[in-house]
Amino acid sequence: MSDAPQAHVLVVDDDARIRSLLQKFLARNGFWVSVARDARHARNLLEGLEFDLIVLDVMMPGESGLALTESLRETLTTPILLLTARGDADDRIRGLEAGADDYLPKPFEPRELLLRINAILRRIPKPAARAEPPRSLHLGEVRYDVTRGELWRGRDLVRLTATESLLMRVFAARAHE
Repeated sequence: MSDAPQAHVLVVDDDARIRSLLQKFLARNGFWVSVARDARHARNLLEGLEFDLIVLDVMMPGESGLALTESLRETLTTPILLLTARGDADDRIRGLEAGADDYLPKPFEPRELLLRINAILRRIPKPAARAEPPRSLHLGEVRYDVTRGELWRGRDLVRLTATESLLMRVFAARAHE
């Protein structure tokens, strides 16, 4: 596998079996995958996480995939690939008019889904390279030594849990954001 960061894909489908199969298949093919069971669950995930692509079922109870796509397009530019059991031309046109980047009728060949996802991701502009993270971060009297992974309050070393250490590395990598 290359050194390029893995793309994070959100799979939204009301069918638990399809969610699980897509999650396993995409993970085996090098993607980070999060899943949501419906539009409300997807919205909750989208509030706290960034995704490189959304794979979205059209026909779900409650808010449909088309309605969610239209709503997301008001504020989000993340590519959306719609999946649906309805594959006639009018349905595909409605999906694309709602703001989808691609449309794949069910049943589909998993390899075709993978090729479509990769094609969409190739068209996304690459983010500009980030500057090197600082060697230490200062927050008032607290200092985090990025190189050593140590948090200091004045002259006292603060013990961090593994999760806290991981979070500090993430925060340090995105200093000033």
